[in-house]
Amino acid sequence: MIKKEMTIKIPNGLEARPVALLVQVASQYECSIYVESEEKKVNAKSIMGMMSLGLASGEKIFVSADGPDEEAAIENIEKYLSSK
Repeated sequence: MIKKEMTIKIPNGLEARPVALLVQVASQYECSIYVESEEKKVNAKSIMGMMSLGLASGEKIFVSADGPDEEAAIENIEKYLSSK
């Protein structure tokens, strides 16, 4: 299992379209992936779960992945969240 702190650098934060794209990235991987913000922890492969976090640009989150392709998943999610 890998857990890493990340900062959202997408200009408008995670609103509908960026959330949908993040879920697409996460869904490419077999491992389980979770995003934590404050007291909430949601499945990164769930659009409704991710929308419920209401994450803004500049916010820090923790992303955890557990499974055979966890390293690639963490790397590509971080790459996506860092895109401007």
